[in-house]
Amino acid sequence: MSESLFYEDMLAEIQTQPKNLSGLFEATDYMIRDVLTPKQILSLHRVFLTGCGDSHHASLCAELAFESIAGLPCEPMTAMQLARYAADHIPTPFPDDPLVVGISVSGSVARTAEAIAQARKRSALVLGLTGNPDGALAKAAQGHIAQMHIPALPKAPGTTSYAANLSALLLLAIRLGEIRNVYHQTVANDLRAELRGVYEVMAATIEASDGLASQLADEYASVPEFVFTGHGPNFGSALFSAAKIIEASGASAWGQDTEEWAHLQYFCKHSPTPTFVIAPPGSGYSRALELVHIMKRIGRRVIAVVDRDDTEIARLADLVLPVVGKVREAFSPLVYTLAGELFAAHHSRATGEPPFRSFAGVYAAETTSGNFIYTEAVE
Repeated sequence: MSESLFYEDMLAEIQTQPKNLSGLFEATDYMIRDVLTPKQILSLHRVFLTGCGDSHHASLCAELAFESIAGLPCEPMTAMQLARYAADHIPTPFPDDPLVVGISVSGSVARTAEAIAQARKRSALVLGLTGNPDGALAKAAQGHIAQMHIPALPKAPGTTSYAANLSALLLLAIRLGEIRNVYHQTVANDLRAELRGVYEVMAATIEASDGLASQLADEYASVPEFVFTGHGPNFGSALFSAAKIIEASGASAWGQDTEEWAHLQYFCKHSPTPTFVIAPPGSGYSRALELVHIMKRIGRRVIAVVDRDDTEIARLADLVLPVVGKVREAFSPLVYTLAGELFAAHHSRATGEPPFRSFAGVYAAETTSGNFIYTEAVE
């Protein structure tokens, strides 16, 4: 099957993300408050998050929130790893413990459904975060799902679904902390209001970075490879940003942990490789700054995704894609992925390469529930 896909649809989806997420917020919050009982929450000592592709990236981005806000150890894991290796060894010392959350908007990703089924066999408390109440994930979770009502969007590399899933995970972390008395209910409500305010930061950031990302895509139209670095919750942002380049224009892109860049991509011989450094204020910033000095010394072209008031990494970078507004580090992936998303959409335009190769020729695939499912590869 072949169908036309357009960068304009991806760009429009990115630009409307803040509005769409704000519109989903209240219903998502109510859903998260109801999906687990207080008794179940009080039984928890550990959380596992699992999914494939963007859903795995969202899991990585949410880990810090579960540990710093919910006060629970959290292990993000690919669905393959959980289904085929870890599930048999998940400790289940108490009823309804641990919590294993499987994430799939389409609800049809086979490995995620398998992971949840295996965790349930181990007597873990399972939860499916999905947009499809009748899909394989919902069946594996025996109907124990948090249903996402993401608006219908044109077919394009997903950004709204990723951000909606991440928002739901962050709301779940807040809810777990609230019921477990990590903080008072008033603090929980303040955290919810703070999270909702992040969407305003997203809107301002898109406005500030869109034109710059477009210019950069034109400049780098013939560049075959890109690197994104991030740390803490934004290691997931680096992986997600690289994924959007691959999906949008087919260029090669790496997502790498900031420190691991020094142990691997440092040795790549193509000196001017564009390297996007995702570095919000936080615990990993000082190491990112050290490595930017090294990146520049060996000839990398550095694109800084930093706070607009940044004065250290920004002065060394070849270009800054600014984040406009202050966001706590646990919530920052919602904002710090936008630069990569915008660049990916514009790179599709600049190269003339359609998203997902337009699913033509050998890339032909089936679709379901408005989301691309790579039938041959995924199932």
